[in-house]
Amino acid sequence: MPEEKRGSGFQSAAGLIRYFEEEEDYGPILDPKLVLYIAIIFGVMIELLKLFWPI
Repeated sequence: MPEEKRGSGFQSAAGLIRYFEEEEDYGPILDPKLVLYIAIIFGVMIELLKLFWPI
């Protein structure tokens, strides 16, 4: 007997199919703390530029 797929009735008919097989992770993997530190350093640099080079 053919294997029956469950949960693909209405969603597949409406075009709401999820493609879990298509997901691939590309790009660098960064620690969330590193992203936070970079954002803080960037903000401090912007404030220092505004202080020393006013427009």
